[in-house]
Amino acid sequence: MNNKVIDTIHFGIQRKIVSNMTTESWQTIPHASYMYEADVTDFFNEYKKLNAAGTHKNKITFNTLMLKTICEGIKVCPVINSHIEFNPKLVRGRVDIIENVNISMPMLLPNGEMMTINLHDFDKKNLDEMTDYIADVVRRAKNTNMTEAMFEVSLDNTMTALKKGQIIKTISRLIGSKTGEHKVKTLSGKAKKDYLSIPATDRLTKHDIEQGTITVTNVGSVYRQMKGGIALLEIIPPQIAAIAICSIQDRVVPVKDESGNMVPAVRKILPLDIAFDHRAIDFAELVPFFTFLDNTFEHPEAMMNW
Repeated sequence: MNNKVIDTIHFGIQRKIVSNMTTESWQTIPHASYMYEADVTDFFNEYKKLNAAGTHKNKITFNTLMLKTICEGIKVCPVINSHIEFNPKLVRGRVDIIENVNISMPMLLPNGEMMTINLHDFDKKNLDEMTDYIADVVRRAKNTNMTEAMFEVSLDNTMTALKKGQIIKTISRLIGSKTGEHKVKTLSGKAKKDYLSIPATDRLTKHDIEQGTITVTNVGSVYRQMKGGIALLEIIPPQIAAIAICSIQDRVVPVKDESGNMVPAVRKILPLDIAFDHRAIDFAELVPFFTFLDNTFEHPEAMMNW
């Protein structure tokens, strides 16, 4: 069978990084996944009141509200925000629960590229501070050469591998990124000097795209018309969990009427998927997180103080 190739696209630095990290994820992590479907009808109505109240400087997006909700949930279930270290040969491992919540979140940037941004210390920010932080990321992204920013992270990862004695891996990475038709083309000479003259406060740097403590991806913002949810997503080591926010969907579900009878009603359902590293935790340890979500979606008034 002859397949006619109509185009060939060699991996750029962004696709190289994603491919490397996801390959390591599926090769090393025993994934477990749970699809949580929340009735967010009351939560969404309260969200509309939140913006209508005019108490915030700028409009609070639903994405920001969900990030805040997840951060508050992590506070009552901090084990989700952990990194794992495991030696399969010696069967030795440990889980380090991390105090600060740095969310790795894939974002569609102004130039159309997808990049995972590290939203630092989001557990300590209110809704206004989260909104300002994300807006500043978008502002700085407009001045950023994505290849330069991602190559800086890639080089840092390569040097980390070298320090760990992974010499063959280090050499292979350098060959793969600096030779042949797969070479990553970075700036040089005056162009590089001019780019580096842009203050770090006005562009994205390694600090902005380095590994976070947990990954949260909002696939619902990419495809709002989706009818289902994400069944499984990769966990990026050494993180032990990843969460996918899907789009809100109108569904007919059974609810209790005023008489206590179950009747069909149209409600807003939000699918959330959480994948976790089964080496690090069991599902039972996640129950406080889902209990918090249940209470928040049923009694959403707390968001007015966020």
